[in-house]
Amino acid sequence: MKVLAAASDLPAGPRPVCAAIGVFDGVHLGHQEVLRQTLANAARHGAVTVAVTFDRHPNAIVAPERVPALIYPLAKKLEVLAALGLEAAYVIRFDKVFSGIPGEQFIRTLARDFRQIESICVGDTFMFGRKRSGDVALLRKLGAELSFEVHAMRDVTWGGQPVSSTRIREAVRAGDFSAAGQMLGRPYSLRGPVMQGERLGRKLGFPTANLDVTGIVVPPSGVYVTEGQIGAERWRAAVNIGHRPTLPCAAAPLQVEAHLLDFDRDIYGRELELAFLKKLREERKFPSADALRGQIAQDVAQARDFAAA
Repeated sequence: MKVLAAASDLPAGPRPVCAAIGVFDGVHLGHQEVLRQTLANAARHGAVTVAVTFDRHPNAIVAPERVPALIYPLAKKLEVLAALGLEAAYVIRFDKVFSGIPGEQFIRTLARDFRQIESICVGDTFMFGRKRSGDVALLRKLGAELSFEVHAMRDVTWGGQPVSSTRIREAVRAGDFSAAGQMLGRPYSLRGPVMQGERLGRKLGFPTANLDVTGIVVPPSGVYVTEGQIGAERWRAAVNIGHRPTLPCAAAPLQVEAHLLDFDRDIYGRELELAFLKKLREERKFPSADALRGQIAQDVAQARDFAAA
């Protein structure tokens, strides 16, 4: 999948564009309906499929006090879009300048830079542009003028309620990975780059990969069996999420620390993805580092037994 920094970066050619527009955080079942319609339109018209999305949640700029933690970082979102069959993704840098563009100007510029738009697909409540000045009605008006179809897809429901990124975040925070996965249409996983830590796990005899999960929704504190993945390689892992109450600096921010079984490599800066398989226990404070070491050894043994099951 081509990743475009500008709509005009799409290579010129005879094929028109069928575009889907949205934040697409999680690329959940509702988003997938929008994308499936885009793919169907493209098949009918011999068009290029393009997901138009953003490099961050728009609230990060327009309402920072209400910016949600994301389900997926941008790299994971793009991977899922590619796996669904999109040919290109136009990733808009959502900054103050872009946030000031009226909805009508945004669509007219998109149509000009893509050269020929055959269709635009969105969710039926999608709003866009400065002060949310754009909606489906505006899209239909511009579509009639600029000769593109508009498809506004209704919500997909699960459990009697619409599927939404907000519901998935709530499920993740509650540790309900089954519900999160069913609304996502794939198993829930947490992903982030491995960053330098304090090497406290190594001192205890269990080195960990510490994930940078800034801005990402995180499961509840506790110890989990997970499957870790870097690129195409996978390992079972024992993962601690919490504030390390037994160790120094107990007031440390939330940590996500993964001990990958039978693994000893430098992976700083690499993206590690964790699929949650089972919760082993709650995080708790131990009377000593030795007691903590003994419990970690039990956690790792359980993770290994789970891997062998």
